Amino acid sequence: NMVMSFRVSDLQMLLGFVGRSKSGLKHELVTRALQLVQFDCSPEVFKKIKELYETRYAKKSSEPGQPQPQQHRSPDTLSIHSSYDRGSSVARTSISTTNIDYPALYGKYLNGLGRLPPKVVKPEVRLVKLPFYTTLDELLKPTELVPQNNEKLQESPCIFALTPRQVELIRNSRELQPGVKSVQVVLRICYTDTSSPQEDQYPPNIAVKVNHSYCSVPGYYPSNKPGVEPKRPCRPINLTHLMYLSAATNRITVTWGNYGKSYSVGLYLVRQMTSAELLQRLKTIGIKHPELCKALVKEKLRLDPDSEIATTGVRVSLICPLVKMRLSVPCRAETCAHLQCFDAVFYLQMNEKKPTWMCPVCDKPAPYDQLIIDGLLSKILTECEDADEIEYLVDGSWCPIRAEKERSCSPQCPILVLGSSDVNGLLPPPNSNGENGKATADVVDLTLDSSSSEEEEEEDEEEDDDDDGPQPKRRCSYEKGLVSAC
Repeated sequence: NMVMSFRVSDLQMLLGFVGRSKSGLKHELVTRALQLVQFDCSPEVFKKIKELYETRYAKKSSEPGQPQPQQHRSPDTLSIHSSYDRGSSVARTSISTTNIDYPALYGKYLNGLGRLPPKVVKPEVRLVKLPFYTTLDELLKPTELVPQNNEKLQESPCIFALTPRQVELIRNSRELQPGVKSVQVVLRICYTDTSSPQEDQYPPNIAVKVNHSYCSVPGYYPSNKPGVEPKRPCRPINLTHLMYLSAATNRITVTWGNYGKSYSVGLYLVRQMTSAELLQRLKTIGIKHPELCKALVKEKLRLDPDSEIATTGVRVSLICPLVKMRLSVPCRAETCAHLQCFDAVFYLQMNEKKPTWMCPVCDKPAPYDQLIIDGLLSKILTECEDADEIEYLVDGSWCPIRAEKERSCSPQCPILVLGSSDVNGLLPPPNSNGENGKATADVVDLTLDSSSSEEEEEEDEEEDDDDDGPQPKRRCSYEKGLVSAC
């Protein structure tokens, strides 16, 4: 009630005291102040609110020209809170003193005792960036869920209001599907850990109520292995369809299980992207020039004088390991050590449905911002339509690998060199290595792993295929039974 009665100057004073933004319209300031009361109402903050309230009404009750009672501090005196470390004895002393000689105090620090004590900046919880969500506004920065009692089931409320601009962004955004706007208000939850950006993580017994209705939360991925618990995909929870798209305040209540671990929640205005949009962005900014890719091939195949076995070439399949179809947009992570590519189209579609961002070739992280399109392999795909595999040679050139029957009819295996003046890039085979397919005799496939066949069998047993879309055979199957998130 005290906060609701504050004027703009009072609200700005309160928000400045805790280091929050003081800009915006009054209803935005009120929303921020209410969030402060709910999630961070320490004794100092409560004392500040009480001081502001008493100061305001003391001014109202006093007659013009009548001096203000000494116990009520002026706004200038109150602003000192944000300048000093509230934990230091000097700050406490100076704040409690009515008549402060600021120049003398400041000079004292400069002339003999060092600088003013720096304000302690508490590290904040950060959430990882999600490729399919572009953040437009932070409505509530990650705030810890604090238990109010010893009960296992806790409720944490949050009140906020949208600005007219935010409402218009939502209303004018396109629909991803009926009833689902691309611009959304989403709730994200993670562990309260400030050491690194956190992935979304739900607390036990989670339920989210928006105004008067409960919002559906993503369901569980069923597990086909006995004794293995089903996994829950922790994603942003879309609240938009249950909110008041007006100046009215919205109330969100998070119900959560208090079992020892600390969680933080944040509210964001986001634009949800599609796999097609991410593919287009990758095609615009993520293509690696063929010459750079060729230099990488030569580096991979550079002869090592200390090596007993000289690597003369490496085979690369033109078939996507995800869906066993010919590559259309050859892609891999910049951090991957292999030359083998997967298809960006299917990889993005797979992560849109079940985000894992793991390379299907080496099983190492392949996040979106590390993906590149291999310009050299893209060129090869257009020039080599009658083979499903090629071999890179030490000079950066390549040749197609065909079936043995087909190769026996064609004793010469031409080597295609990129950048040649010849239209087809055909050159006579070097020495005798190109005859009768001998060029491939000493090939070492650097992408093979001794355990890959066993892992593939385990993956096939573990996962089912989905009914829609391409039918991947490895690491891209989508489990049935997933409940959508709103």
